[in-house]
Amino acid sequence: MMSHDPQTGPGKARIVCFGELLLRLSPPGHELPLQSPRFEARFGGAEANVAVSLAILGHASAMVSALPDHAIGRACAGELRRHGVDTAGLRHAEGRMGLYYLAPGAMQRPAEVIYDRAESVFARSPAAAWDWPRLLAGAQWLHLSGINLALGEATAQAALEAVRAAHAAGVRVSFDCNYRGKLWGARAAQAPALLREIVAGAELVFGGERDIALILGEDFAAVPAGERFGHAAAAAFAAWPKLQCLATTEREQHSVDEQALLGRLARRGRTLATVPRGLAGIVDRIGSGDAFAAGLLHGLLRGMADAAALDFALAAACLKHSVPGDANLLGEADMLALLAGGGFEVRR
Repeated sequence: MMSHDPQTGPGKARIVCFGELLLRLSPPGHELPLQSPRFEARFGGAEANVAVSLAILGHASAMVSALPDHAIGRACAGELRRHGVDTAGLRHAEGRMGLYYLAPGAMQRPAEVIYDRAESVFARSPAAAWDWPRLLAGAQWLHLSGINLALGEATAQAALEAVRAAHAAGVRVSFDCNYRGKLWGARAAQAPALLREIVAGAELVFGGERDIALILGEDFAAVPAGERFGHAAAAAFAAWPKLQCLATTEREQHSVDEQALLGRLARRGRTLATVPRGLAGIVDRIGSGDAFAAGLLHGLLRGMADAAALDFALAAACLKHSVPGDANLLGEADMLALLAGGGFEVRR
């Protein structure tokens, strides 16, 4: 069991999140890109989504990243501050903001992401740019994802150094595998080794059987579908002594607008699963995995039992589907209301 000492029990925990901040551009409604000459602009990024959600849930979250030193970069930092995220760890330098375009899906047409983030300020920041002893001071957790490893050698090295510094400082590590084939590109052959090194240093990992299969070079396809996560978790715990908890979501897709989601969590020797929750009339699924990660971290930091924390995390992921943009902007009361079956009457 993951311990809950006074620093990480009920109360305000400090979680440092490290990763790239992005500007998201998407056409209005369900239009195709440039079907009309308009884009809606929002800020996001996997780790930033976690930082925002944790801040809204009452934790002292901090973002470590690099932004261009111009109006868009300053607006992005301001958006984080608006939600209560500590931005003292942001660097501002000359260069470009990482972008991604989201073409929303509808019915039988899936959504598509187009990345335009090569040579961004964050991607070009040398590993030596980050003073980890200072940035991690007072933190109980470091949260980061495999996206850092995919963006290039400098960001991969920075992520590895962050984890090493966290170990030296007694800071726990939370890692979301977040494998994105489009980002790895020609470096895909490096992915297993780099992911393996990070996961070896993490206590909490967000990933499913496909992630574990990729990292360990194993194949769970012959295992019955409902048992694959348990087999993958057993392999992960055998490979990484430091790992204490593995968690993931599983999605059943009937169309872009009608799906179902469940959560799974494994400790050494046991696994838990939630009941599936139906999702109809999805508004925006981007960032639902980050909402799940923030929800589980919140539950564990609040001292919830594993089953309760997993239920809370799944509620956060499900409710994120109702919120436009990358981050879950709903608070603890919203997740608890869903878990309590609060109904759909207008709250007056």
